[in-house]
Amino acid sequence: MGVAQGDWRPRTDIKFPTVYFSFDRDIIGATERTKIEKVAKYLNENQQLGLIVEGHCDDRGTIEYNRALGERRANAVKNYIASLGVSPNRIKTISYGEDRPAVPGTTPEARAKNRRAELVPADMK
Repeated sequence: MGVAQGDWRPRTDIKFPTVYFSFDRDIIGATERTKIEKVAKYLNENQQLGLIVEGHCDDRGTIEYNRALGERRANAVKNYIASLGVSPNRIKTISYGEDRPAVPGTTPEARAKNRRAELVPADMK
């Protein structure tokens, strides 16, 4: 789970799905778009909620490159959610690059689980 973003407080009672990406990509695939569309619908029905989008990468690439890629992934999700009617002011992004792996290790399976964006619902203050 991510950290508080400004005065926003992550909600632990609401779980949104994780969005996964292909290696070295920030393009959202069709299956992942379906996940995001469900999140956008929920956010449109619950206007008091904000969303923190955390971009992550696997361990390949430099620290700087992975931070930038994580940022591009988070922004891709933010932009898609905004295109579905959620105000961009309700969405914050952060990149952790490779610093917070979901699964430790360098196997193809572990790396695939680490190329992601985590969607964290939050109370906006």
